Amino acid sequence: MAARGDAKQSNDEKRLGLPVNWINNVVRPKIRGIWRKREMPENRWVKCPESGQMVFFKDLEENQFVIPGSNYHMRMGAEARLKSLFDDGAFEVIDYPEPATDPLKFRDERRYTERLRTARDKTNLKDAVLAGEGTLDGLPVVAAVQDFAFMGGSLGMAAGEAVIAAMLRAVAKRTPFIMFAASGGARMQEGILALMQLPRTTVAVQKLRDARLPYIVVLTHPTTGGVTASYAMLGDVHIAEPGALIGFAGPRVIEQTIREQLPEGFQRAEYLLEHGMIDMVVHRHDLRETLSRLCRLLIGAPAALPRERQHPGEKAQQVEQAESGQPREEIGDMNGTEVVNGVPVLETTSEDAIAVEVEGEAEGAEPRSEAPLAQSQGEASESEDQPTTNDDDAVRPARHS
Repeated sequence: MAARGDAKQSNDEKRLGLPVNWINNVVRPKIRGIWRKREMPENRWVKCPESGQMVFFKDLEENQFVIPGSNYHMRMGAEARLKSLFDDGAFEVIDYPEPATDPLKFRDERRYTERLRTARDKTNLKDAVLAGEGTLDGLPVVAAVQDFAFMGGSLGMAAGEAVIAAMLRAVAKRTPFIMFAASGGARMQEGILALMQLPRTTVAVQKLRDARLPYIVVLTHPTTGGVTASYAMLGDVHIAEPGALIGFAGPRVIEQTIREQLPEGFQRAEYLLEHGMIDMVVHRHDLRETLSRLCRLLIGAPAALPRERQHPGEKAQQVEQAESGQPREEIGDMNGTEVVNGVPVLETTSEDAIAVEVEGEAEGAEPRSEAPLAQSQGEASESEDQPTTNDDDAVRPARHS
């Protein structure tokens, strides 16, 4: 029987002039491929939720995840956020003690452990908060970011430990602390243990206050629930990105509860700014410069030199020194200003600091003036009526130490 079958197959091949296996292995897969839906790579194009504009993902990433046409601020990952904040995108991740993974053995449609595994594979994060330390225009800074892609940025035990560890690191290093908040609230899979993170993080915020260190909160879309009711609203300065939803309960829940139609733009960043809930709304492209200026202002550090005014050869000097591995030393002079490792060293006297602080305190006030050391006796008598006190406490406003 086998010999007869082989003979029949060989006769068919001779009659058709080609092997039967060629039809099965080549022709049929090509026919199937015509009707099969072509698979497109993920994240190739992104659609703007506001205008419907399609943007190439690489272009969106280079634009800090802001839609070029509508200026809509898309959600930004934790790692990308920290890289955009710190100098040259370099930072050191702050580790924290890992709590129990599933203390309540919670299960709904899926096990809590399975949800955690999926979120970790999706974001490459241990939990919803990523904390790091680095420099912001040369100033040491500690920052923490909540990633909404990790289970809605929900606050659990691990996320709470990360926030507390970052705040305590800022206290230990005597640096400003910046918090990027984006969360739907406490994580329901951890129950009361997640709710306990609200008072724990509040205590850590108090430690920053006791150390008189700046605590700046950046509210991104969305920031709701228990996070809004705790550390997200306890900062010294509250900044929001344009269009961010900020509140405790969502607008739909409030509307159903009070049975009234809410005003347009309710709980959005611009609405909260008009009603005094936040201090400023800042575009993402201007956020880094604003944070740098606020940190230096609150700790009394000299202002950073604007990037556009830096010497054209400064970048080359930094690269040259990094490649040569030279120790810290003077490497140049920029318009009469001493430059060390590519960073200008600004020398200020106490009189200069006082003049900067009192400038603009009262509209129409006369500027301070002091007589030169080589004034004549007549000139000195004319300047006696001008204020010449150098008492810092009399004119210096209270600020963080």
